[in-house]
Amino acid sequence: MIDIKLIRENPKKFIDGAKVKKVTVDIDRLLQVDSQLLENKKKLQLVATEKNRVGKEIPKLDPDQKKQALATLSQLKKDEADYSEAIKTLQPEFDTLMGQVAQPADPDVPIGEDDTENIELRKWGTIREFDFQPKDHVELGLALDIIDIERGVKLAGTRNYFLKGDGALLHWAVLRFSMDTMIGKGYTPMSVPLLMRDEVMVGTGYFPGSEEQTYQIERDNLNLAGTAEVPVTAYHSGEILTEDQLPVKSVALSTCFRREAGAAGKDTRGLYRIHQFDKVEQVIVCENDIEKSKKYHLEILGNSEAVLQAMNLSYRVVNVCTGDLGRGQAQKFDIETWMPSRNSYGETHSASRFYEFQARRMNLRYKNTDGKNIFCHTLNNTVIASPRVLIPIIELNQNADGTVTIPEVLRPYMQGREKIEPK
Repeated sequence: MIDIKLIRENPKKFIDGAKVKKVTVDIDRLLQVDSQLLENKKKLQLVATEKNRVGKEIPKLDPDQKKQALATLSQLKKDEADYSEAIKTLQPEFDTLMGQVAQPADPDVPIGEDDTENIELRKWGTIREFDFQPKDHVELGLALDIIDIERGVKLAGTRNYFLKGDGALLHWAVLRFSMDTMIGKGYTPMSVPLLMRDEVMVGTGYFPGSEEQTYQIERDNLNLAGTAEVPVTAYHSGEILTEDQLPVKSVALSTCFRREAGAAGKDTRGLYRIHQFDKVEQVIVCENDIEKSKKYHLEILGNSEAVLQAMNLSYRVVNVCTGDLGRGQAQKFDIETWMPSRNSYGETHSASRFYEFQARRMNLRYKNTDGKNIFCHTLNNTVIASPRVLIPIIELNQNADGTVTIPEVLRPYMQGREKIEPK
């Protein structure tokens, strides 16, 4: 959420900011409602002050004056009720409109319509050239008996799967290596709840906007989180931290759920776009300082790059354009890893900087050295998401004989073995 004072001062900034993000919000109506709210709150305060004054004078008045004062007091109570009712009517509309306001993208974010206009910043690694006809991860998975999509679909519908045997071990190895890497960097590990109340989804900026992508359990008024970002970022919601507690650096491993609404017919083969997966997510809550936020943004991006480099996976980093940014993101860097079967880079990580957007919605603050309560800044990034990352791991490490070489850093998690071989 944005500070309404900033919107009052420069509404055009937020109108333009929403437009390039393709976010719908009526800033003019918001300011109109805001003005009406302010006017009614001001009048309500004046009425309260006058009521208090008249009430104190009544015992001192003679009978005629007292009668007039009581009449005045009765009218003030009626006015009070009218102003209170107006506020009660206006406040929900104000809150709804405020929830729709987009955070303007930072100046160094490219203007663009969609992900085709993201700007490549750098590449790492050499794309492997095969001296044999390579197979995709589905063919390899079936041949090695480590992936079973058919039975996943039989039990749970499209975009579901089983990982079995060495496929499951490789999946867990990637997650455990990523967790160990982040713990080694000083991030606090967390095991988190996955069922979230609506207010948590609103607080982290997923509602409004992502309801169609969320599995909602209406009977219990709960939602299945699509990422551990939600519970980890909201962990201190409604609290006031001390400045010496910051930054709070956390890492969580969780199962994630996405409906993939609107993806019919898109990426239907294999493990790229699925309903359920596991992800290691890193979150930083820090001081309200733009330069520190930018520094931590590069830190969490670097953490993820280090994991990919350790597994020797070729990737590129892109600066995400405005049309591909979420409502609350000031800037986002995506990491896209090379996937031979797609003959292109596929998105595997998203590193986002929110400034105080999420913290303001969650009322997450800290007391600074001057004793003032200030909204925190929040950031997050994928450390690894599996099984999507298994696509490049399996495809890039395949051998002509149909085996798959296990990346060296993952071998300690797979009984020291070097290859996945047919049983």
